[in-house]
Amino acid sequence: MSTDFTATNAASSGVVLDRKTLKSLCRRSDMLGLIYLAKWVLSLLASGYLIHLSMDSAWVWPAMFVYGTILSLPAYSMSHETAHGTAFKTRWLNETLLWMTSIIYGEEPLHRRYTHTNHHTYTWHVGKDSQMPYDTPVTLRTWLVEMSGLALTHFHIVTLYRLAAGRFTDVMKRVIPESEFLRIRRNAWIFIAIYTAIATSILMGATFLWWFLIIPWFLGRIPMVAFGLIQHVEMAENTPSILDSTRSFKTNGIASFLYMNMENHVEHHLYPQVPFYSLPTLHNAIKDQLPKPDPGFWRTSIEVLSVVIRRSLGRNTKARTIRQAPHMITEGGHESVSVRSMK
Repeated sequence: MSTDFTATNAASSGVVLDRKTLKSLCRRSDMLGLIYLAKWVLSLLASGYLIHLSMDSAWVWPAMFVYGTILSLPAYSMSHETAHGTAFKTRWLNETLLWMTSIIYGEEPLHRRYTHTNHHTYTWHVGKDSQMPYDTPVTLRTWLVEMSGLALTHFHIVTLYRLAAGRFTDVMKRVIPESEFLRIRRNAWIFIAIYTAIATSILMGATFLWWFLIIPWFLGRIPMVAFGLIQHVEMAENTPSILDSTRSFKTNGIASFLYMNMENHVEHHLYPQVPFYSLPTLHNAIKDQLPKPDPGFWRTSIEVLSVVIRRSLGRNTKARTIRQAPHMITEGGHESVSVRSMK
C-alpha cells in the first residue's frame, strides 16, 4: 500500500466534511469539560463508598473492581483528550488535567503527547507508529499478556526510568523535539517523587491506599486495556486510510461516558481536533462515508478473543461479526507483521 502522505487523517482517508460544520464541531468548552469532570468525581465518590460499605467482606473485591474501572478508564481517556488539548477551552485547565490524569495513568505527559501525535500521523504504520502496543497479528499469548495490563505497566515503568535517567530511545529521539528533553526528564523525576511518596505513606501505615488506590488501580487496568485493544486489533497496517486501520464500535451509555465517547475511534482519528463531547455529532455528520461500527464492546471483544484463539490453534481466523483486514484471515499458520513499538 502507498505511504506517500503527510498524515493519516480525513484527507488521506477520502472522507469529506464541510468547513463550517467542522469549525462548529471543533469548538472547545470549559463548561462541558468541567461537567464531565464533576460527573467523574461523583462517580468515584459513589463507587469509593461501595468499597467502604463492603470492607471486611468478599464484596470488597467487586467494589474495588468497579471503583478501579471508574478510576482508570476515564484517567486514560482524559489524559488522551488533554494530550490533544481538546478537553477544555482554557489551556491551564487542560494542562492541569493532563498532569493529574497522566499521574493516574502512569505516563509522563509530554512523552504521552508527542508519542500520541506520532500515532495519529502514522496510524498503525510499522516502524513509524510509536504507539503500537502489541505484536501483530495477535496470538492468544499476546492477548493474555496485553489484557492483564502487565505489558502496559511494564512499559510505563521502563519508560519513566529511561526518561528520568536521560536514556532516550531512538523512538523517543525521533518523535520528541530535543528541546523538550530537559523538561521531560524533570517531569519524570516529579512522577517518581509522587509515586515514592505514595509508597512511603503505605509503609508508614496509610493502609487505606491499598484499598482505594493500589489494588483498584491494578484491577482497573484490565478494562482500560480491553477498550484500548480493540481500537486497531485485526485492522490493516501501513495504509493511509483510517477506515482500514481503525475500528469504531457500539457501546452503552455508561461505557461511552467512561471512555469519553472514544468508541467513535475512526471518527476521532479522522478529525483529532474535535473534542470528545462532539464525537457523537461528528459520527452522525459523516456516518454515510464510514463503515458501520462493530457490535457492542462485549461482542467485539469476544469476537477478537475467538479469532486469536483460533489463530493460536492453527485454524481459520475469519471474524464473523467484526471488521478485519484481509491479510489477518488465514487458514493454518500465520506470519508476523510487526512487533510492538511500546517496549
